[in-house]
Amino acid sequence: MANAASGMAVHDDCKLRFLDLKAKRTFRFIVFKIEEKQKQVIVEKLGEPANSYEDFSASLPADECRYAVYDFDYVTDENCQKSRIVFIAWSPDTARVRSKMIYASSKDRFKRELDGIQIELQATDPTEMGLDVIRSRSN
Repeated sequence: MANAASGMAVHDDCKLRFLDLKAKRTFRFIVFKIEEKQKQVIVEKLGEPANSYEDFSASLPADECRYAVYDFDYVTDENCQKSRIVFIAWSPDTARVRSKMIYASSKDRFKRELDGIQIELQATDPTEMGLDVIRSRSN
């Protein structure tokens, strides 16, 4: 169903891949793209479990908006292995204004489709979504 505000639909594959990441841990990350001509959010890239955070970061275009989900593993101060699912709204300053508006107006509706997001970040450059930022938001 299309979003009334922006007219964007969410492709079923987005929800299925997210469930694979969340429940089966089949992927380390997923990058989503709004396909403006088809007026829907689609899966652009899937990161293998062995991929690093650097691989994830490098998969976000420098001058285009994207949504992304990253499965962040960490160890607590009590030495417990934990995991958090991080949603990132990537909106670099160099992206087109129209693109930033479409992504901003579709974000909440898209995020509601992905049940299980634990941390949300809005990033305009890589420093706003660094591992240190994610780690500080995970505790």
